[in-house]
Amino acid sequence: MTVSTDPNALIVDDDPIILMDLDGILSDAGFRCVEADNGDDAKALLPGQAHSITLLFSDVEMPGGTDGFALARHVSSSYPWIEIVIASGRIKPEPGDMPENATFLGKPFSARMVHEHLRERLPDGKKPEPLKQAV
Repeated sequence: MTVSTDPNALIVDDDPIILMDLDGILSDAGFRCVEADNGDDAKALLPGQAHSITLLFSDVEMPGGTDGFALARHVSSSYPWIEIVIASGRIKPEPGDMPENATFLGKPFSARMVHEHLRERLPDGKKPEPLKQAV
């Protein structure tokens, strides 16, 4: 039996098609993916899984009491080792919406855009092998 050493990514989006696409995009980048369909569910699963999560990739607008910006601020303050990418096609972050360590990616995005964004933004020690390789 082999144990995977791939880093984990928590993907949060209420659109099942986008969630499925992101799972494929991040899996291709070398991540093992954990999914939540809203910020409240993501916050509920973090205490048990945050120790193994390297990346949070979240939508902004989702049902429930925790939008993507609030989730990013929660993760930044409670789990500072997790890298954060926030994405939206309708909302651009205003000053103070996102923690300093979070980055923003506009929707729609392609696998190439996500991979390039992560290649540029993630520290080398947190990049899965496929993102370390030259394009």
